[in-house]
Formats: sequence, C-alpha cells, structure tokens
Amino acid sequence: MAGINKVILIGNLGRDPEIRHFEGGSSVATFSIATSENWQDKSGEWKEETQWHNIVAWRWLAQRAEQYLKKGSRVYIEGKLTNRSYDKDGQTRYITEVVANNLMLLDPRPEAGGAPGGYSAPGAADMPNQMNQQPPSGTTNEPDAMNGGSEGEVDDLPF
Repeated sequence: MAGINKVILIGNLGRDPEIRHFEGGSSVATFSIATSENWQDKSGEWKEETQWHNIVAWRWLAQRAEQYLKKGSRVYIEGKLTNRSYDKDGQTRYITEVVANNLMLLDPRPEAGGAPGGYSAPGAADMPNQMNQQPPSGTTNEPDAMNGGSEGEVDDLPF
C-alpha cells in the first residue's frame, strides 16, 4: 500500500515570490509562508509560535504566484512535503519544502479604490481565488524531469 504525502497550510507570505524561468517555457516560484499557533500556558499567559515553510510552485502555479502573490498575502496551500540536500562551502545542507499543487488567495477582493489598509494586487478583482496546478483550457501541463512528473495526479481519497 502506498503512503500519503499531503500538506495543507494557511499562512502569510514572508516575501514576494522569487520566479525563475527556464528554456522551454517552464517556470518555478519559491516563497515562504508563516503559520502561527496560539496557546495559553499553565500560568494563563498567551503564547504564540510562528513556523516558516518553504513553498515551491511549478509552471502554471508559478505564473499565478508571480502575477498575484505579494509579501503579506494570505494563502491556502495544498501540496506534498519534499526533502533535498545541497552543498554549500563544503558542507551538505538539507532543506524541507512543500511542492504546491493548489493555491488559494485568501485576501479579500478589493473594492473600488482598493482594500482599506491592505495590498491590492493589480487585477486582483478579476483573479479567481482558487489557483490549482491545472492550466487553463488549450494549454498543456506536461510533467518534466525537474518536478518528478507527479503533477496532475489525482488522488481518490474521500477526504
């Protein structure tokens, strides 16, 4: 039986997405989001702990991230947890990332004149809140070697 690798996060972007474009038209967006947990300790004092998560979005999602996500944006992300390593200054470093296959912008849609006290992405009023890894009609979303070919898989789990 195969295992399940699914991550769901809701948080705020810590910085604008970094976008890289490759030959052949493929692109990747990387950014981090913060999630916070609040609890009350034994003395009744409220505590908060913030965790940072590295997010990677490929192809169509990378284009949407570039177009609509900005530092501070509140997003819902579904994806899978991945680990990789790299060498820097002769030392092996390890990184854990979430490879996104679904993004949903949770910021309120701006009214005429923009959202009060918040960021209004250009054209955000026309943006669908849900952005998933499926491209619009008439485009392709072929898996590539850089992404392990897992894009577009549909899980048949009831939840």
